[in-house]
Amino acid sequence: MTIIIGMEGSANKIGIGILKNGEILSNPRKTYITPPGLGFIPSETAKHHQGCVLEILDEALREANVSLKEVDAIAFTKGPGMAAPLLTVALVARTLSLMWNIPLIGVNHCIGHIEMARAITGANNPTVLYVSGGNTQVIAYLEKKYRIFGETIDIAVGNCLDRFARILMLSNDPSPGYNIEKLAEKGKKLLTLPYCVKGMDVSFSGILSFLEERANNLLKKGEYTKEDLCFSLQETIFAMLVETTERAMAHCGSSEVLICGGVGCNKRLQSMMNTMCEERCGRLYATDERFCIDNGAMIAQAGYLMFKCGITTSLKDSWVTQRFRTDDVLVTWRDD
Repeated sequence: MTIIIGMEGSANKIGIGILKNGEILSNPRKTYITPPGLGFIPSETAKHHQGCVLEILDEALREANVSLKEVDAIAFTKGPGMAAPLLTVALVARTLSLMWNIPLIGVNHCIGHIEMARAITGANNPTVLYVSGGNTQVIAYLEKKYRIFGETIDIAVGNCLDRFARILMLSNDPSPGYNIEKLAEKGKKLLTLPYCVKGMDVSFSGILSFLEERANNLLKKGEYTKEDLCFSLQETIFAMLVETTERAMAHCGSSEVLICGGVGCNKRLQSMMNTMCEERCGRLYATDERFCIDNGAMIAQAGYLMFKCGITTSLKDSWVTQRFRTDDVLVTWRDD
């Protein structure tokens, strides 16, 4: 029997998940939400995490009916992410490790998303589209590494959505991207936006700049509604993601696509990707907000796979980093 605690807090969500032999026993989380028009500042986000991390830990242990003396390892997000929130969670993980003599496992945030999604969906060896607030990557596994075939060359797709939500002064509750998705469902008029795919890479800053300059004027003139602008943004950026993912599928000879990361919850993105997969006689795998959005169980899942291979992190190596690439990790737990 192997029990792993996973601790995630790389951005505005803090979550703690507990797994027993790969089975999720608990997975509570809390989100730091700011007023409309504002993003979240790292230092303020860290204060939020500091204020509720022990409460979430207690909730996770009670729900799982597990005590700390039964835990075999504590997995925590090593990076990438925002420095202050990462440090907050890593400090708690280190403290618990020292107090209870429990091994630590530093987990790559992106790998956590991938392995959680693979476990939940049963996807075998898919082409992965990883889309979140801080990351946008097209990934495929080869020879003990998750190789990045394409990525954003500037801002992540989730960051693009978040910043556009600020332009429209949309609520951040439950998330800017969700509120854009709901408005986009009512949009009818498509605004032509810059479409920027460069080989396997994508760029979103030009689209955002275009909208920053014109959105309010278009709304004032009544040419487009907020719903139309949200619809136009989604259709454009998601088409870019589907195009690069399809190209990676063709290169790898893959028949599966797995979407993970917070933006992966978006039903329109899933629909567009599913259409592409069906046209290629392939299959789409995706999850809902329980596992797409940052959570502790995904860190526990990656930690569980690493622990089974004998991977742990010494205290002196339990530092965190804002830059920790997906393809920096040696994936020793896969034998395919």
